[in-house]
Amino acid sequence: MSTIEARLAELSLTLPEAAAPAANYVPYVKTGNLVVISGQITLENGALKYVGRVGQDFTTEQAYEAAKLCGLNLIAQLKAACGGDLERVKRVVRLGGFVNCTADFTDQPKVINGASDPMADVFGDIGKHDRAAVGVNTLPLGVAVEVEGMFEVE
Repeated sequence: MSTIEARLAELSLTLPEAAAPAANYVPYVKTGNLVVISGQITLENGALKYVGRVGQDFTTEQAYEAAKLCGLNLIAQLKAACGGDLERVKRVVRLGGFVNCTADFTDQPKVINGASDPMADVFGDIGKHDRAAVGVNTLPLGVAVEVEGMFEVE
């Protein structure tokens, strides 16, 4: 078992099945030593979760869990992009997080920590990354959170 796989098991984190694209795009693009992963939503093994707005239908804590699911989906796509070998990951470069929220909701960074925290927990120092956390008025399929990512690989 690889170090990364061992950390996932130690943290009791199970990667969902990497989702197929739902429209005219690819789940990730590899260029040079970068893997850019399309926005991942709150899909867990084919089932949509966390549909609604943060600040109305979900608390910050619930939205954190939604972002965590998006983060795990990013890692699942990254694993696919690396041919199943997460040891090839050299750096989590950037995450972009989008929160479907009410106009008065201002805790987007706390929500997107749900995706950032597993990156640091799973990958250690190379999991520390640049990030954006943005509030929006809607997301695909009405989900509460979407997160995209950029990763450096061998």
